[in-house]
Amino acid sequence: MTKNLASIIITNYNKEKFIKKSVQSALNQNYKNKEIILFDDRSKDKSLEIIKKFSNINIIKNKYKKFSSPPLNQINAIIKSFLKAKGEYIFFLDSDDEFKNTKVKSIVNYFKNNKKINIIQDKPYIKKQKKIMKLKKKLHMFSIWPSIYPTSCIAIKKNYFKEFLKHIEKKKFPNLEIDSRLVIYAFLKKDLKIINKSFTIYNFDQFGITSNYKKFGKKWWIKRKEAFDYMELLMKKLQIKIRRGPDFYFTKLINLLY
Repeated sequence: MTKNLASIIITNYNKEKFIKKSVQSALNQNYKNKEIILFDDRSKDKSLEIIKKFSNINIIKNKYKKFSSPPLNQINAIIKSFLKAKGEYIFFLDSDDEFKNTKVKSIVNYFKNNKKINIIQDKPYIKKQKKIMKLKKKLHMFSIWPSIYPTSCIAIKKNYFKEFLKHIEKKKFPNLEIDSRLVIYAFLKKDLKIINKSFTIYNFDQFGITSNYKKFGKKWWIKRKEAFDYMELLMKKLQIKIRRGPDFYFTKLINLLY
């Protein structure tokens, strides 16, 4: 691990429409002490051709798809990229999103000035709507869930992520993405920090992972149950107990009906 080095991990699959701006946003950071690791998961479009035109990035080309599940493939891509990362600080960037050019420097400084903080989420700016994403306030008597912003909003200390990997369950819960797993883990350990600033530009891709989960549709409820199941598993492993809200039991009931 190299002190103060920031590792930006970009995962890509068929994002030729977005990949150029995404990589360029990582290269344009006003923080010099950085490395960029890009994992291409056997793209079938022209995105790999675009990627190869960039210098100063470490490209990892996947040899074969490991899972039929996009969330599990994304987790596999991030883990393989992380094993190559040398930075003290890890930044995740989906290849359809972008970083504002002050993001890495601002977040690294925040980590330096707040030694006890291990994981940070900033608030995404939704490019299409031209506004910062605001999550609705939750009725905590009903819901126990923390706020979950997209993967590209997460920055994390390397050692903390290494510890999290012991609990990631990389072959289970095929509908549950890494952002949810990380946030649930940090939430249970009372480590989650959301800053009231926006350094991430979020682009909605109609073919992206989240597009498969229409709110209140069958797959949405299945994914929600997997999140609760993952939380239950973590609670046992970490020996942490928290109150289960009515939404926990309601989600279980809906899945039984399906």
